[in-house]
Amino acid sequence: MNDKEDLYATLLGVRAPWYVTDVEVRPKQEDVTVMIEAHSNLQHACPRCGKPCPGYDTRRRSWRHLDTCQYKTIVIADVPRVQCAEHGVLQIEVAWASADSSFTVLMESLIIDWLREASISAVARRMHLTWDEIDGVKQRAVKRGLERRELKTIRQVGVDETSFQKRHEYVTVVNDLESGDVVHVADDRTHHSLDGFWDLLSPEQLLAIEAVAMDMSASYIRSTREHLEDADSKICFDRFHVAKLLNDAVNTVRKQENRELAAAGEFVPTRTKYVWTQNPENMPAERLHMFDLLRKCSLKAGRAWAIKDAARWLWGYVTRGWAVKGWKSWIGWAMRSRLEPMKRAARTIRDRLWGIVNAIVLGVTNAGSESQNAKIQWIKKQACGFRNRERFRNAIYFHLGGLDLYPRAASATHTTS
Repeated sequence: MNDKEDLYATLLGVRAPWYVTDVEVRPKQEDVTVMIEAHSNLQHACPRCGKPCPGYDTRRRSWRHLDTCQYKTIVIADVPRVQCAEHGVLQIEVAWASADSSFTVLMESLIIDWLREASISAVARRMHLTWDEIDGVKQRAVKRGLERRELKTIRQVGVDETSFQKRHEYVTVVNDLESGDVVHVADDRTHHSLDGFWDLLSPEQLLAIEAVAMDMSASYIRSTREHLEDADSKICFDRFHVAKLLNDAVNTVRKQENRELAAAGEFVPTRTKYVWTQNPENMPAERLHMFDLLRKCSLKAGRAWAIKDAARWLWGYVTRGWAVKGWKSWIGWAMRSRLEPMKRAARTIRDRLWGIVNAIVLGVTNAGSESQNAKIQWIKKQACGFRNRERFRNAIYFHLGGLDLYPRAASATHTTS
């Protein structure tokens, strides 16, 4: 071999029984072709059982490698097939590429790095490849990551739903609240959607779960009760979902009151939705000024806000007994408010109080799931939406699953003939 062959053998990690036979540089076409061969006097191992097998034939394959300076680089080799007594005729593995890819390990790894930062379309444009080629890398990465994944003990589980498309289409997303990784994604938001997660776990892993944070969905509650022992002491309805329930009730009171004021020909305060639903501590100065003025008026929305704000301070309890006492007192106040939306919210909280108190006592919050939900919406926006549910699920796993996505070079195994 000369210097060019030695250089590319080193860059590609080519080892015996393989060697670089030729390197052709074509300046006009701006590409480099690297030819690789295997010594013919050697037996190769079966890719499944590893036993040395006689050769059968060869098949020519090509792989796209990292560019050499600005030149497109192609690796070409006649890859032997072996005849295994147990597994039949199979093509052997090569050290520089995975069996199901048309890219070398280094090239595919670079594409994965770029996909972590940009959309498929953007990566395809920058790397001068097709959309399908880049998407193929992404799908293979998720497939190998899920195959390699070994679910560890999960102590705190977060369950949430996120929108797939408009028209109320959703997927269920399950997180490990301690690591922040997405461990399961399923279509819809039924109890069957969550059943798939529990089925992934061993009996020992199920027993290790200490808390499950979720919204107040009856479907998720049903699934958890069917799979976890003493589920009612582990299910937690965290403050985010309770706050959303109360904010929606306050907003309903505001809208109903505005309609009543308009029908009576009285002044109707406009653009006040976020005055009543946003935390005053986070309000900009202009909105806070409007809030102070509206609170001095005898508005039903003001009373509804006061009830909602009182609930905010109930999360500071430590013991179960005091938490139950505080929430029951609040429920009584809300039920006497003569504001039907607040009474409806209070009934829901009364029926789910056991899970709210669990969240307080165990100190569990589903904020991690909500953070992941925001990232999922960013993924969807970056891709300009998904029409295919499988690609949506794989995109979530790719970015948020904590998976080992990168291809690994195969070890060169052979025996002397």
